Amino acid sequence: MNSEIIQVLVLAAIALFLVLRLRSVLGTRSGFEKPDGAPTPGQMRPAPKKAAPYEVVEGGDADIAAHAEPGSATAKALMAMKDVEPNFNVSEFMGGARQAYEMIVTGFEKGDLSGLERLLSPEVRGGFEEVIAQRKAAGLTVEANFVGVRSARLVAAEFDPKTSVAELTLELVGELFVVVRNEAGEVVEGDPNHPHQQTDMFTFERRLGQSDPNWVLVATGE
Repeated sequence: MNSEIIQVLVLAAIALFLVLRLRSVLGTRSGFEKPDGAPTPGQMRPAPKKAAPYEVVEGGDADIAAHAEPGSATAKALMAMKDVEPNFNVSEFMGGARQAYEMIVTGFEKGDLSGLERLLSPEVRGGFEEVIAQRKAAGLTVEANFVGVRSARLVAAEFDPKTSVAELTLELVGELFVVVRNEAGEVVEGDPNHPHQQTDMFTFERRLGQSDPNWVLVATGE
């Protein structure tokens, strides 16, 4: 077996390892318009100008009922959040989270996390930076173009009344073009002509009752 074949096999093995590592950090993949302008981190959860009374539907809050089963643990946690911060609106949060998701995924795929400091916890940022460094060391480059968020669903909500820390976990499905190339410019993953779907579980955290409206990504998964 000549040296060129050995080199190709080694690069293929490295590429496979990094693909599996990437998926452990940012969801699973399978094969809408983009919002006009990228939001700044502070726009993730825009606060209404003034608090409005809850819209009640059959004894519950319409905003909560649109995202959680009435009486569920998630619904109760959301209501507790509104008790602490009446301006909190789940639907507005979901809209901001969709925009933040696009920014985060695009930055990660392109290996550029600049501008995302306020959206990522130190742990999540460190995990992303590790994978980006591994790709670079292996001579891999990534071309990424985000098409849009196909769906966003609230999976769980938790609230600690002692610390006022709220956590919201979302299942997000994005559609994007991602092509990974080796040093020779050969495609080792992805298709430049066909987008794929990527499913991620993102958990955002924020301490309610504070002046900073920004939610931070504290965990990712499939």
